Order: sequence, then C-alpha cells, then structure tokens
Amino acid sequence: MKIFGMTSNDLKSLTEFDQEIPEPENRDILVEVQGVSINPVDIATRKQLDDVLTGPKILGYDGYGRVSKLGPKATKFSVGDIVFFAGDYSRDGSYQEYELIDERLVALAPKKVDIAHSVAMPLVTLTASELLYEKLNIDPNEDNSDRTTLIINGAGGVGSIAIQLAHQAGLKVIATASTDEKVKWVKSLGADYVVDHHKNLIEQVRGLGFHFVDDIIGLSDNDPHWNEIVELIKPFGTFATITNLNESKIGDLKQKSVNFKWEWMFTKAFFNMDEMSEQGQYLEKLSKGLDDGSIRSTMTECVKGFNAANLQKATEMVEAGHMMGKVVVIK
Repeated sequence: MKIFGMTSNDLKSLTEFDQEIPEPENRDILVEVQGVSINPVDIATRKQLDDVLTGPKILGYDGYGRVSKLGPKATKFSVGDIVFFAGDYSRDGSYQEYELIDERLVALAPKKVDIAHSVAMPLVTLTASELLYEKLNIDPNEDNSDRTTLIINGAGGVGSIAIQLAHQAGLKVIATASTDEKVKWVKSLGADYVVDHHKNLIEQVRGLGFHFVDDIIGLSDNDPHWNEIVELIKPFGTFATITNLNESKIGDLKQKSVNFKWEWMFTKAFFNMDEMSEQGQYLEKLSKGLDDGSIRSTMTECVKGFNAANLQKATEMVEAGHMMGKVVVIK
C-alpha cells in the first residue's frame, strides 16, 4: 500500500512510500482510506519533528473510508461499512491507503452527505463536543438561554462547529471574526453576536450589553487576548482552550475563582481510557446531524487526488492561517 510520510519537519519532505498492509488485532478495524482533512495538529506535530527522521512519520487525524478487515475482537462494524473517524495520536494517521483504528473511535459515515463534507468534521466536532459538554458542563437539554459564551476564532475549524453546537444548546453565542466574509460565515452558523478579534474585545463585548461572559473558549493564540479574557470572564466562570499558554499566567484567573480547562481531543485514546467509546458516540450523533441537516459541514475547500503533492498543497492552505472552515483531500 502507499503511505505519505514526513522524513523531516520540512513540509517538502512529505513523500510517498510503499509498505505492507497491516493486520488488525484486538478491537482494531482496517479502513481503506478514501478521504482525509487537514488540521492544525498536523502542522504542529510536523514542526516538532527532528530535522531528519529514521523512518517516515504518517500524519492525518481525520479519516473516511471502507472497512476492509476486522480484528478478532471487533464487533461494531462489518466489512464493507463506510465509516469516518478522528485519529489516535499515538498511532499512524490517515495519510495512507489503509489505516488501523480502534472501533470505539469510529462511527458509520453519513449516508446523505458526500465524502468531502463528511471527513471535514470528526476531529473538530469531537473537540467542540468535549469543550462544551465535558469542559463547560453544558447540558443541551436544559434551558441555557441565560448563559453567554465567547468563542475566540469562531470562523476556524473547531469554532465553526462549536458555534453550531452552542447555538443548538440555547446559549447566547458571541463569536470573533475579522473579515466581512467570516462575519457572514459565523452568523450563518448561529452566532448571535460577532466581534472583531483585531480590535478591543472588552469594549466590543460590553458595547453589546455584557459586562462579563459565563464562558470563554480559546481556539487561537491566547496570549494576545489574555488581558481581555481575564477581564471579561465572569467570577466562577470557565475558560477552556485547545492552545498553549506561553506568556499568559493561569494565576491571573485566581481572583475570580475561574475554572480553567484544557481540551486535547486525543487524551482518551492516547491513554487507552474506557471513555474513548464516547468519541464513537459523539460521531454517531454527528453522522445523524449531517444527514438530517441539523449540523452543517464546515468544509470550504476540497482538493481531489489523494497523493503527496495534494496533501502538501492542502497543508499550505491551512498553514497560511487565513482559512475559514476546513480543507479536505479526497481520492
């Protein structure tokens, strides 16, 4: 089979290799990959690699394809099923023709939505779901109309689905966006209010009538907004983020007794926790939502042709930092 692996931290080192098709063991299934999406974690992981590797590093943490073989303890799917999933950071990713993945991390793909629109969604939806339901403890079945959430970088991959899920849960959603196109985008996804993260967030949010917000979700570099986050968050509120704090100090939140929560979508699988099955359940809901129209795919760019050159091209689009929604590569 073909794999597309990095031989260094230089994107141009992404090269095609031949490798034997692996055999599934235990609860693994073997998936013939038909599409992938590009995520910032691919870029961050690549940049952390050594200048020269002893063997190719296979990235890619969103996949879509056909189940071609089952491990001896795999019972959730049948050969021929079409599935989608995010990845396990401790294993090879989706930039290959066949991938082994634990069945607990997988769900049947949508039936009414094509590959491109489907494969854009697993990683970002899992991240957004864990942020909202597990880190912010939001119950979508309760009345949340008096709860306000600020989503910084609302037009990005995670932001685009977090807005939808927060809107469905009845929250008042304030999203950040910096261009007319992105403002229109986040409003179409369900943002009640939009503020520009290139301008003073405190002035803008308070100009909307909110002195404090109950929750803040940080989906971009937190450091430039840290003083605004500390000022805007409500006492006993929650700040949750997927990005690092480099210069910012968590201690700044102490006076307000703010809950600080990290979100790393790979934790459950990385530590082989029983809770990893929850990710398959989140994806089952996503599949249903895409099919019934209650969830809108955030795919905005599709590159056709599953090869090293197109994976490089798609990565360059994401790495430029101006993307709205998601970029995918399909066969």
